Amino acid sequence: MLNYHKKIFQSVSNTANGEVSEQTLFHYFQEGTIVWAEYAGGAIMKGFLIARMLENGVLDMRYEHINKEGELMTGKCCSRPEVLADGRIRLHEKWQWTSGDLSSGESVVEEIINKTS
Repeated sequence: MLNYHKKIFQSVSNTANGEVSEQTLFHYFQEGTIVWAEYAGGAIMKGFLIARMLENGVLDMRYEHINKEGELMTGKCCSRPEVLADGRIRLHEKWQWTSGDLSSGESVVEEIINKTS
């Protein structure tokens, strides 16, 4: 089982209709197969996600955040993990807004080491 507990992730790519950017940091926690995170940065003032870990560490998640325009945005996401050669986790994400225009997109976030934010 993959361990997401107390790991920090940063966006490395996102489709244009997403609000997460390289300035967004995700602080992950885990208890068994329940995973959650708090995130902020860039266009996002404050956000939260909660997920179930499925087979092979895949995360079935729901997210919500408030952006800098003051809008409450919600969505769902499936994050497929890849363990990098240096042991860090990269998540390949397919997501869809459940608010706003209901559009879909893809993003990649990677675990970062020694980030204090």
